[in-house]
Amino acid sequence: MRTHDEFENEIIDIRRVSKVTKGGRNLRFRVTIVVGDKNGRVGVGVGSTTEIPRAIQQAIRDAKKNVIHVNMDEKTIPHEVTGKFKAGRVLLKPAHPGTGVIAGTTVGAICRLVGIDDVLTKSIGTTNPLTLSRAAINGLASLRNRREIEELRGVAVGQEVADEA
Repeated sequence: MRTHDEFENEIIDIRRVSKVTKGGRNLRFRVTIVVGDKNGRVGVGVGSTTEIPRAIQQAIRDAKKNVIHVNMDEKTIPHEVTGKFKAGRVLLKPAHPGTGVIAGTTVGAICRLVGIDDVLTKSIGTTNPLTLSRAAINGLASLRNRREIEELRGVAVGQEVADEA
């Protein structure tokens, strides 16, 4: 699905949720959506209203507010990382070109919309799509590229190996 701007979106989950009140049950729909530009930017949003189309629009607006930039290495991730959110953990590992996105529905959608073509993932803990998506986003946000690591350590990564030899 293509929106009028640079982001593509994909629906991860639609759930019917209810709140029990004195007058009975209040039914609403909760929609979880991921938006991305397939060029290193991605966001996850949630919308909850009484009608599904309005919930989708609300979720898209929320996702665009929560867009993060992901450091990538060509079409994969630079290093292994574990993203955590509440009871959910997502392990993300870089893969060789041609491997593809080896992931479940939720994490796979996020990886595709970020622009990652080759990655191995494993979901640990929960199967809730909202929790998994937040864990995957946390993991992707914590990725660092080679230049950032060199600046943190104060030494070139290739130079470190040469010094030890």
